[in-house]
Amino acid sequence: MSTLPTTDRRGRIERQTGETSVTLDLSLDPTPGAAPGTITTGVPFLDHMLDAMARHGHLGLDVRATGDAAMDPHHTVEDVGICLGLALKQALGDRAGIARYGHAYAPLDEALARVVIDCSGRPYTHFEGTLPEPIIGAGFAASLVEEFWRAVATNAGLTMHVDLLRARNAHHAAEAVFKAAALALRAAVAQTGDPRRVPSTKGMLA
Repeated sequence: MSTLPTTDRRGRIERQTGETSVTLDLSLDPTPGAAPGTITTGVPFLDHMLDAMARHGHLGLDVRATGDAAMDPHHTVEDVGICLGLALKQALGDRAGIARYGHAYAPLDEALARVVIDCSGRPYTHFEGTLPEPIIGAGFAASLVEEFWRAVATNAGLTMHVDLLRARNAHHAAEAVFKAAALALRAAVAQTGDPRRVPSTKGMLA
């Protein structure tokens, strides 16, 4: 796995294992009106969720992944989450000037999700709620929604609380979670403070 340095809130991660190969580019401040990035992971439902996250979170995101998704999407979903978390950590740098905290609710029809994020530098994930069906679409295990966000939070250094408040349809539930996470993340990484100051009494976020 290699990381490339960044100076303008961008992250680029390349990760290769015996199970997957992932290249992910992230921009927290994409040019307004820029064409959306290419997202091809070999897992159509993950592509759909990542596209929704990028659009609602106003993120520049380009993901190319190959691997053993035809056997089981688990490795691809987890590894893309790892790469997204590492790219986010890279793009945030020392986290000076950011709002640090973000929270959002997002509904999708009968489903409602709430996500609260602290860009604390300390990884912690609490996921509360059960998706109402075990499988979404063509072989995407509903449990992978939690696995993805746990990988993101762990590798980005986020404290993240996800609550699926209600749902009867697993697709709606997953999409509500991704959209709420995107909105909360957008708020948390917004540059709202003194760019010379880290929003912490310790003087660092770690």
